[in-house]
Formats: sequence, structure tokens, C-alpha cells
Amino acid sequence: MKTDRSETGKRGEQEACSYLESLGHTIVERNWRHSHKEVDIISVSGGNILHIVEVKSKTEPVVAEPELSVNGKKLQNLVAAAKGYLHSADKIKIPTELEVVFDVVTVVFSDNGTRIEYFPQAYIPIYA
Repeated sequence: MKTDRSETGKRGEQEACSYLESLGHTIVERNWRHSHKEVDIISVSGGNILHIVEVKSKTEPVVAEPELSVNGKKLQNLVAAAKGYLHSADKIKIPTELEVVFDVVTVVFSDNGTRIEYFPQAYIPIYA
């Protein structure tokens, strides 16, 4: 059974996809899973940038801004999922020479409309 929260999330992801497409992104995956980790949106822009996008959606009243809920554990999971995606890239015909960036899109729904904020390269992972 779908909850209001899951419906808000789905609506937010759709709004985020439309927004990213308006910026010239090509959406290549939605809700891509690797093990128990998920990437909300994977897109390509400029021909050589692969975006790993976390979407956070809320309905007003908002107690804390949605981007604040992207914590360390979530970022670790995104990096792990991105690595899984890149390891499967040859199977899914995505060139592996793409620059990988981690973005956040927030979507806040209210009676007055929808507010979307895009945080490109919001997270830069440090590789050991």
C-alpha cells in the first residue's frame, strides 16, 4: 500500500526529472538499484557528465530544509550504488569515461505551487 510519503516522493522525482531535462540532462535511469541501495535519478549532461542525483521531496509546512536530510550514511550509499552502476556500465552501454558528479534536487510542494532547488555537485566523494 502506498503512503502519502511515497506518493510525495514519486511526484518529487517526476518534478526533478522534468526540471533536469529542462536544463539539458538526459535521464538514463530512475530508481536504479544496486543491492539494497538506490539512486533516484541517473542523468547525463553535456555529453560527458554522469549525474548521480538524490531527490528529497517534502510537503509544506517544512520543519527543516529537505537537503539537510542527505546525511553521511545516505551519501555513502549513493557512492556505493554509483560504483555498482559504473561497474555495470559496459552492459548498459554507458561510456565509462564520463565524469561522475553527485547532485541533490529538492522539491517542496505547497498550496502556492512547487519549489525546486538544484544543488549540482553537492557532494564530492573522497576516494582512498
